[in-house]
Amino acid sequence: QLQASGGGLVQAGGSLRLSCAASGVSLRHVYIGWFRQAPGKERERVSCISREGLMIYVDSVKGRFTASRDIAKNTMDLQMNRLKPEDTAVYYCAAEASGWGRCPRGGPSASWGQGTLVTVSS
Repeated sequence: QLQASGGGLVQAGGSLRLSCAASGVSLRHVYIGWFRQAPGKERERVSCISREGLMIYVDSVKGRFTASRDIAKNTMDLQMNRLKPEDTAVYYCAAEASGWGRCPRGGPSASWGQGTLVTVSS
């Protein structure tokens, strides 16, 4: 089970840090990822970390977002800087033993957080 937190309202240019605490699943040897879904749009992959620690970011957040994983705490974080109105979305964390590239495959065995809303005002 994944429990996400850290969303909120921020002005453009500001920062937020999302966290996802895992219970019942170890983040040590799984693929983890952050996804987001804006109103009226499909879910989008934001950032992933493979089991080997390889990272990937969607082009629109490169240089602004940083994903991390803390094995000791069994948590995963997404530091979001220089936020833009187009970053407004519900953000979800995910973890799965099976991967697609560097990301969780998104299959029936995936664990998902409940989603946390990020709103960036202009």
